[in-house]
Amino acid sequence: MSQRKYFGTDGVRGEVGGPTINPEFTLRLGYAAGQVLARQHNPIRGRPTVVIGKDTRISGYMLESALEAGLSAAGVDVLLAGPVPTPAVAYLTRALRLAAGVVISASHNPYQDNGIKFFSAQGMKLPDEVEEQIEAAIDQPLGCVGSEALGRARRIDDASGRYIEFCKSTFPNELDLSGMKIVVDAAHGAAYQIAPHVFRELGAEVFPIGCQPDGFNINEGVGALHPEAMIAEVQKRGAHVGIALDGDADRLQMVDQAGRLYNGDELLYAIVRDRLAQGEVAGVVGTLMTNFGFEKRMKAMGIGFDRAKVGDRYVLESMLQKGWLYGGESSGHLLCLDCHTTGDGIIAALQVLTAVRRSGQSLAETVGDLKMYPQEMVNVPLQPGTQWESHPGLAQAKERVERELNGRGRVLIRASGTEPKLRLMVEAEDLQLAQQGVRELVAVDLTKR
Repeated sequence: MSQRKYFGTDGVRGEVGGPTINPEFTLRLGYAAGQVLARQHNPIRGRPTVVIGKDTRISGYMLESALEAGLSAAGVDVLLAGPVPTPAVAYLTRALRLAAGVVISASHNPYQDNGIKFFSAQGMKLPDEVEEQIEAAIDQPLGCVGSEALGRARRIDDASGRYIEFCKSTFPNELDLSGMKIVVDAAHGAAYQIAPHVFRELGAEVFPIGCQPDGFNINEGVGALHPEAMIAEVQKRGAHVGIALDGDADRLQMVDQAGRLYNGDELLYAIVRDRLAQGEVAGVVGTLMTNFGFEKRMKAMGIGFDRAKVGDRYVLESMLQKGWLYGGESSGHLLCLDCHTTGDGIIAALQVLTAVRRSGQSLAETVGDLKMYPQEMVNVPLQPGTQWESHPGLAQAKERVERELNGRGRVLIRASGTEPKLRLMVEAEDLQLAQQGVRELVAVDLTKR
């Protein structure tokens, strides 16, 4: 894959008013994407159509208008879904047989940021070669088709309703949530109108928080990044469980009635354990950060396990290559390909609740046989040009720590993707063993070879 100029691993993202997230660039991006999609589209099916969804950031209106104008200028029809979760756009793209879907969101970032990402007609990320074609077209002169070929735009009035029904369809017909008190925290984000309805319509008594967006408060003190608000509300209401999403609702955190927070590894385990009780589970994909205890438990259950690079994009790629249905990240991006084509916080929560309801156990009991290993991680500064991968002292220290662990843990050394730091992590059955291992790694002087 060639070096990207604009697209990162999750579309184009940045500060509003910066070099990419501004009206002019967004107009060009819409026009470039429209040209590429129009070239690939079969004319027998009529004009290509794209759906645009967004979260609740104030800049969403501006970027939506610019994208709409660019796509229309390229001869592409546009459907405007308004504020809906990222996975809702993936669903609508597939369900309406569209050429592509576009999401305007910066996920868990503060309101000053925004981003634009695309879904293919299959409800998955665009293939790399298509993104590269769009990149190549962005810097070309902006044009416009003739008036008779301009794209039209209209709003989808029932986008939220369609997606609510889709989410509910992933919960078993023979089960319901009656008698459950659930706190639902939508992070003042894209799911604020949707998430409470899903759980309420399945029978739960819902206490919504983070459902009053004002354009500026997305992810502010609420949601998956700040579960303290959800924990406090669960305890205040005496709720059985709390569900927290992030700004675009593709990430999940949950808490039980005792106030204990469950991360993505534990929630994924609850889902996999339930699916295994219903039939065969071939394998599960985690990431480099997935807890070693999860890996050991999968092997003990006879389930394949593989680690992908950090990022739900890489998890999905590995799942598709292996033909496996379940995967996720410790951060709460969970994928169940027997339900949806992409990570979905609401649907993941419903699968966890399916496990709880079907087993008759509490969330704590459902994951009770998963032993999470203590983790110790230290970030050390990384000087420019440091070849840490081939540093003999670091390699020797890693081998020494792994011998000491003797299969009772693991060592992970990786460079940060966002700052000049090296992350040194050790997981072990015993916290002191993990701490001792990290101390040995930190003692290596990377400036000397």
